[in-house]
Formats: sequence, C-alpha cells, structure tokens
Amino acid sequence: MSKIKTAFFCGNCGYESAKWAGRCPSCGEWNTFVEEVIHKNSIKGPMSRIPFSDEEKISKSVSLDEISTIEEKRIISPDPELNRVLGNGIVPGSIVLVAGEPGIGKSTLFLQLGLSLKDVTTLYISGEESEQQIKMRADRLGISNEDFYLLTETSTQTIFSEIKKLRPQVVMVDSIQTLHSPYIDSSAGSISQIRECAGEFQRFAKETNTPVFLIGHITKDGNIAGPKILEHMVDTVLQFEGDQHYAYRIIRTLKNRFGPTSELGIYQMTGDGMQPVMNPSEILITQKDERLSGIAIAGTLEGMRPLLIEVQALVTPSVYGTPQRTVSGFDLRRLQLILAVLEKRAGFIFGTKDVFLNIAGGLKVEDPATDLAIVSALLSSYEDLPLPHNICFAAEVGLSGEIRAVNRIEQRIMEAEKLGFEKIIVSKYNQSSKKNSNKTNTARLNIEVVPMAGVEELYKFLF
Repeated sequence: MSKIKTAFFCGNCGYESAKWAGRCPSCGEWNTFVEEVIHKNSIKGPMSRIPFSDEEKISKSVSLDEISTIEEKRIISPDPELNRVLGNGIVPGSIVLVAGEPGIGKSTLFLQLGLSLKDVTTLYISGEESEQQIKMRADRLGISNEDFYLLTETSTQTIFSEIKKLRPQVVMVDSIQTLHSPYIDSSAGSISQIRECAGEFQRFAKETNTPVFLIGHITKDGNIAGPKILEHMVDTVLQFEGDQHYAYRIIRTLKNRFGPTSELGIYQMTGDGMQPVMNPSEILITQKDERLSGIAIAGTLEGMRPLLIEVQALVTPSVYGTPQRTVSGFDLRRLQLILAVLEKRAGFIFGTKDVFLNIAGGLKVEDPATDLAIVSALLSSYEDLPLPHNICFAAEVGLSGEIRAVNRIEQRIMEAEKLGFEKIIVSKYNQSSKKNSNKTNTARLNIEVVPMAGVEELYKFLF
C-alpha cells in the first residue's frame, strides 16, 4: 500500500507547506495551518479529466498586436440590480463568487435569476438541497422556464459529464463548499478541495466561454469561507448583506474585472422572492406625521448610486460613571472623532452624555459625506429641537471643525431635489456649489444649495 501523502495549508491564504509552522510565511498569520490529505489520483480511464470542449486548444505565445479586440455581448438579465453590480450584464466566460450569511437569500436570488433568464439554457447545481426542496421554492416564486435544468450532485466528475451533455449557457453552483473533486482525497469544504473545485470551474468557464456563478459561505467573522486564493481566482466577488430582522438585502461588489467596484444593489425580501428596489431613497427615509428631534437626512453615495438616508441620534444624560457610545450601521471610532470635534471646536459637552446613533433601514455607511448629517442630528438631540423636514446635508467634517468638500456633489443635489427637499447644506469649498448655487435655483433644479464653512456657522443656521 502506498503511503498517504499529507500537507499543511494556511487557512487564510492557502499557502502549502510540507510541515506545520506557527506563522504563515506568506500572509504572516499565526496558528492557521491545517493538515490535509492531498493524494491526487492520476489513474487513467474513468478518473481522467473530461475535456470541456471538442477542439483541443494549443497554447503558444502571440504578439499583442495580433490579437483582435472583439466586443463581447453581455447577457442582460431581467434583474436591473444584478446588472448594475456586475457592470451592466453577465460577461460570457466570467466566474462570479457570491457570499453571504445563511438564510440571507442567496439561493432564492439565483434560483429566481435562473428561472427568469428566458431563451438561455441554465443549469442550477445544488449540493445542499434536494430536487423536491428546490421545486417547492420555485413554485413559491411562481416562475416557470423550460430552459432551466436542475442537478443535485456534489462530485465534480459527474457534474462536468452532465455539463458536456447539456451544454448550458449559464451555470450556477450552490455551493462551492459542498463540492468535492475525485482527484483530491480530502473531505468537501477543506482548503484543498475548495481550491481544486474552483480551479476546475475556472478552467471550464474560460475554455467554453460560459459564465459560472459560485455561491459561497462566510465565516463567523464575516469573511468568505475558504482560502483567500479563492477570491483571487474568480473575476467578480459579490457580498450579500442585510439584517435578517429587516426586509431589505444589499448586494455589494468587492471585486470586478469587468466593471466598477463598490457598486450596490438593493432588494426587498417578499413572499414572491427578491424584488429589486428601484428608488431606495424613498424607503430609507421614514415618513413621519410629527417632527422629532435627533433626525437628519444625509446625501450619500454607494458606488455610482446616490442615496438619501436617515440618520437618527439620541443624546441623554449619563446615569453611570462612563458615558455610553452605541452605533448601528456606522463606525464607532468615527463617531468618537465627531464628538471630540464638537467638544473642542463648538463647546458642546458630550463627556457626561450617552450617545446613541443609528442608520435607519439596516444600512452600513462608510461615506464621509454623512458627517454633517450626523453632526446635525447630534446637535438636534442635544438641544431637543427638531430640524426642518425639508433640509438635507452632504459634507465631511474635519478635525478643526471645518466643513469639507465631497466628490460628485451634483448627483447628491439632484437626488435631494428629486425627493422634494428644498435645501441642501454643502461645503463652501465645493467648486460646483459656488458655480451652480445661482443657476441651481433658476435653470436646473428647484432646490437651494446652502454653502457653509464651519460647524459654528451650521449651528447658528439651524438653531
């Protein structure tokens, strides 16, 4: 009997080592090496690799001038939000990794996508659910498609044999952690298996020009499960986010070789599946009959999309010795920085106050243009005076208390005008605010652009 061959793999980057090490020499992480069986089967016959195309490809070096550029026609899906995050459609031959928490709706979204692709042969491979379970979900979605095929299998050898018979135009795999290759003796979900299975699908996608969607799991830390090399192998990485207590789901682009990164798509979970939200600003702003203190509207950008979001702040006297700082959807360190600026530059005492901050709708915001809205909401709750309902904010706040300019201010102004706001406060250092402040009111928009320079000026204007 041959000796079983094992190796040690880094759980963070996938680095392979012949022996265990405390620190990975590739990524520098500690205690990440795991021992796995890596004996590769090299038997010819039924275990030999299946060729993906009938024509044998010969690799040779060519001059860059000899290569002709051909514009690939993308597959335009009926889902406008998915088209947005993918860069205006599905690119032939691309491999897309989609990751998210369990129960967030990944399988529902891509089953819905596969059923809605008319005149496109789609193969949905499931390693987690039975055919009856997927059929029940499809019946609930209420969509039928004769070109949609289902395969419940985890062996890549069987999967590629079926793919060669069917020749689908789109392949969806749910999920990559459940597949196993017969060429690797380790169990499904291990680092070596994930790397091998992803490599086989990458080779298939590039040789046959077929787009492949890989649905993946995430760890308890929120990172994509498996080696980091998995994210390097694919063309696009999408992160599916959202609080399970809210009806809204957000899909973000973390990496995209065929379009912009940091793009955003918003869905609403309903009984009929995932419904794209075309105008999320109307949903993220609460409609109230009475004016309340501590609420401000911020003009932010997510990728290329302008959004108006509601910022809620609550400032109360601290009962305990140490004041609390609690945030939801915002960076806690950024809030502490803003509170320090208000204390030092404007004279407000927050050292004896509990401060609670919430971004309505379950969103997580990183845009610095929300600083001015957060300052306004904090001052409104501090004075217990509501802000005017027809005003919004779009500017960054610096450490010296100055109101700093932000990029693409025109898009924020137009989004605020579209939703009926009458005033928007921006930095006076925005070049466009100086040029367009007069023509904004007369020629283009029905909104007043109010430029300001500092936090003290903002407080005098509001209160």
